[in-house]
Amino acid sequence: MEEAAAHNGSAAGAGAGSPAAARPPATPEGMALAYGSLVLMALLPIFFGALRSVSCAKSKNSSEMPETITSRDAARFPIVASCTLLGLYLFFKIFSQEYINLLLSMYFFVLGILALSHTISPMMNRFFPANFPNKQYQLLFTQGSGESKEEIVNYEFDTKDLVCLALSSVVGVWYLLRKHWIANNLFGLAFSLNGVELLHLNNVSTGCILLGGLFIYDVFWVFGTNVMVTVAKSFEAPIKLVFPQDLLEKGLEADNFAMLGLGDIVIPGIFIALLLRFDISLKKNTRTYFYASFVAYIFGLGLTIFIMHIFKHAQPALLYLVPACIGFPLLVALAKGEVTEMFSYESSAEILPHTPRLTHFPTVSGSPASLADSMQQKLSCPRRRRQQSPSAM
Repeated sequence: MEEAAAHNGSAAGAGAGSPAAARPPATPEGMALAYGSLVLMALLPIFFGALRSVSCAKSKNSSEMPETITSRDAARFPIVASCTLLGLYLFFKIFSQEYINLLLSMYFFVLGILALSHTISPMMNRFFPANFPNKQYQLLFTQGSGESKEEIVNYEFDTKDLVCLALSSVVGVWYLLRKHWIANNLFGLAFSLNGVELLHLNNVSTGCILLGGLFIYDVFWVFGTNVMVTVAKSFEAPIKLVFPQDLLEKGLEADNFAMLGLGDIVIPGIFIALLLRFDISLKKNTRTYFYASFVAYIFGLGLTIFIMHIFKHAQPALLYLVPACIGFPLLVALAKGEVTEMFSYESSAEILPHTPRLTHFPTVSGSPASLADSMQQKLSCPRRRRQQSPSAM
């Protein structure tokens, strides 16, 4: 299977790391292990991110609430993503790839540490003893003086947060120095889980607009041009999960990778998380729509891998994931007679009237990097006190 395209909106499809001419073909056992591991790694952040999105949505602290994607945001997303993808392509053509990737490595080093720290914090809290000396700290930056003084940063944290940050920094240094695939995957899983947890679609219609737009975007940039594949091969950053197909032969130093872009996890993942919150809103103690969409994702991802293996060509994963993730739950709703309830459900109505919205698109819009970047403020300031609600778009 050929190297996958690194999609900048829906990220990359699953694919092999290097062209067949450069390395010996993978064994059937190695390919099965690699593909199975990628599927498992994709499912973990979707499942746990969806569960954490429920707690995130119920938070009464406005500084810990999710970013809400509206229908207008969803409609603009593929357009901005396409412009950014083309810009990256031109950047790599004009400027030195080495220096660009050095800047990207430093950027993702910082962002990855913050994302990983935020991910492991709930789990690490269980390991701290009850008598752990947990001190509170505050980092405050202001602008001006007197009555005109304005808070720029008001970051509150504790000793436990510092421990999580230190552990995450070890992984960050490992990634920065070695670019090892395990360190890459730890960052990738953290980005994916945080994306599913913190980026919320406000309703099912918005989800359909977002997935539909990125469906067209994905197909065009993979099948219509070589831009996606070129950026994929040039972009050295933890924007994809990888697993070596030659692990059985070379161990941890294996280098013939199969890959799955983070966007193919996060984009369907936020839709699946929305359906879990819809299940909970029905108050029937069932998770029918969540499990239906979860099974649909497994089916779509498996079909992507199968088609790619048969045709030996990079595939836009959303070509298969979008119809599955929308079609399966819709069929369930039709069978249960709950189509009206599904499309009238408003996720943001269950949070607070001043729910923050995704009111801007980050620098690398549409990519897994952009999805992570849109979370940067929230990850770096989980307890930051907001001065006012963001303005409506």
